[in-house]
Amino acid sequence: MIQETILEIKMTTQELIDSVNLDIADVKAANHEKLLVRNDKKLELMESLANAKLKLNEELTVEFKSGNDITIYKESIDNIEVQLKELYVLNAKLGAIVLPVKEMYKDIIDEIKSVNGGSIIEVMA
Repeated sequence: MIQETILEIKMTTQELIDSVNLDIADVKAANHEKLLVRNDKKLELMESLANAKLKLNEELTVEFKSGNDITIYKESIDNIEVQLKELYVLNAKLGAIVLPVKEMYKDIIDEIKSVNGGSIIEVMA
């Protein structure tokens, strides 16, 4: 049971890593539509990952309270931690790419608004 949960976490984390790598490539190529399509799936994966983590904690607690040796899972859990750190680094990289783009768009909109007296759209009657 614990091994199945560990495998589920590993697979979900790898799927998130792959998705973020695709996001980085799409941001660089300005394929914004693909980013939006993947966003819902990533949210589902993150929720699934959080649920699997809770499940793993519960399973390990039951094993420990039953007097079983849970150190046999240490290497697998350490591998999950390595994957999660990789995901964290990739997310930071994605954020570092997206934030300047967001700021650029904000600056453009602010400039248009200042030229048009506080409105993005100038209405001519």
